[in-house]
Amino acid sequence: MTDSLQTITLGGGCFWCTEAVYVAVKGVMDVESGYSNGRAVRPSYEQVCTGSTGHNEVVKLVFDPVQISLREILEIFFVIHDPTTLNRQGNDSGTQYRSGIYVSTPEQETVAKDVIREMGQSGVYNRAVVTEVLPLANYWPAEDYHQDFFEKNPGQGYCVAVAAPKVAKFRKTFARLVKP
Repeated sequence: MTDSLQTITLGGGCFWCTEAVYVAVKGVMDVESGYSNGRAVRPSYEQVCTGSTGHNEVVKLVFDPVQISLREILEIFFVIHDPTTLNRQGNDSGTQYRSGIYVSTPEQETVAKDVIREMGQSGVYNRAVVTEVLPLANYWPAEDYHQDFFEKNPGQGYCVAVAAPKVAKFRKTFARLVKP
């Protein structure tokens, strides 16, 4: 581990799915589910689910840029969720499920915007990418029962139907980046 760890926060729909992928990524040292970029102070899951707080369900990643680049983290992000649907991921709808990259530094903002621009130019998607790129604001960790949810509840319906296929897609597409 280096002294130059970085933090990036990603909103890609339900945080259970996003967390389930990133805990398996080589170079990601910590993953915490939480809420960000809303108005409420210390929001609860119940409050965020109403859509009234403005918060997004996110995962905060601490990563070692010597082992994995921010670009690679974002490439994974754009494969495991649909960045072209506004305020929706699959059957989950509402502003709390919006696609977002919440940066800690101006350099991260530049990389994120470059990746989005390159995807738009490449024609990877048939529609425009609607992922917001903003400085991280008003972050609050999710309740304990949300942390490591997929690992603790692999047989839960949502985990089987939604999270497990995303983890499988990550493992297949990015085999070189899977933790041993």
